Amino acid sequence: MANKFTDEDDALLEALGIDVEAPNQSSRTPREERIIAGFEEIQRFVEQHGRAPQHGEDRDIFERLYAVRLDRLREQADCRSLLEPMDHQGLLSGALTLASVGDDLDDDALLAELGVGEEGADSVTNLRHVRSTAEKRAAEEIANREKCPDFPKFKPLFAQVQADLDSGVRTTRPFVKDAGFGKADIAKGEFFILGGQVAYVAEVGETIKAPNGETDARLRVIYSNGTESNLLLRSLQRALYKDDAGRRITDPVAGPLFADRSEEGDHATGTVYVLRSKSDHPTVAANRDLVHKIGVTGGDVDRRIANARLDPTFLMADVEVVATYQLYNINRTRLENVIHRIFGAARLNIEIKDRMGIPIVPREWFLVPIFAIDEAIERIRDGSISEYVYDAQLAKLVLAGAEVASGR
Repeated sequence: MANKFTDEDDALLEALGIDVEAPNQSSRTPREERIIAGFEEIQRFVEQHGRAPQHGEDRDIFERLYAVRLDRLREQADCRSLLEPMDHQGLLSGALTLASVGDDLDDDALLAELGVGEEGADSVTNLRHVRSTAEKRAAEEIANREKCPDFPKFKPLFAQVQADLDSGVRTTRPFVKDAGFGKADIAKGEFFILGGQVAYVAEVGETIKAPNGETDARLRVIYSNGTESNLLLRSLQRALYKDDAGRRITDPVAGPLFADRSEEGDHATGTVYVLRSKSDHPTVAANRDLVHKIGVTGGDVDRRIANARLDPTFLMADVEVVATYQLYNINRTRLENVIHRIFGAARLNIEIKDRMGIPIVPREWFLVPIFAIDEAIERIRDGSISEYVYDAQLAKLVLAGAEVASGR
């Protein structure tokens, strides 16, 4: 666009200290601009930390990426020629050296994480994206980690979390922006996975008001590699959003096995159903309010029971649905086995002949009142089921060992 200011206007603006000269057009190629932008990020790291970025598994992922990038820049003569005039820190000459402590992570994988694509020998110049100021600030805060002086106090927490993940007591879920169910919140005592490390929110400071009107807070975050950082809550959120592998680690009682509704990131895996039989078999007819089939299906329950009267699994009779519980993020076969073990002492021992006259003994029918099934599901949900057993004589769940103490 042509400059429409007059000479008088220009003089006035100049007197006010406003530069009215048209910006000089850069003579650099896009490739050179990308090289410079990448080098400036390394320089900012050096200004902040007082040292060159270093390799090593104990280093933050961003620092390791900068170290790899600097290696590439040093190796390429055209990059060195371009950058040497602005290398006031002596990075290219090695005056400020990289302290290599060994790193078996593939360099190409690190470059890919940083956004550097393959372009022959010049892959260092092919940056796939340029981060916003907010993203850069968040990345710098995440990268600014120090050794945690009281890590021995937190180390058992990380060990327990890993054990919980291995046993299935905890699970991981994507960190999503939709806070409709509070999933994008960050609170004290929560665990996340960021940059390949487990992160623990040890402290949350007082709420502050950010310039854009959002609320924020200063966090103390401890990482499983023994480091910690003091960063803003919003910075941690941005880092988790950006990290494709960033995850929330659920609490032991979070992410229930059963829920009235699903949340974003949940994967529906089936439905637990409780059925009552309309069979005229004498045993069933005499105990109709107690005889229940408990099963799990990955499909539609109504479709599952549509031909019940032709299936010995359903006692060759129609059934009615007493209760259903939607299931998320769990192996339904494993859960079904757990439920059947709980009520194993009350399994119905009945023989039904199929349409060919072959005797069948169904395994999913139990002499159990519906309130006991509801309680069992609730205790599976809150994790307390391991403390209880089903007492067939009392027709209810009791604390494990209680039946022994009472002489039964």
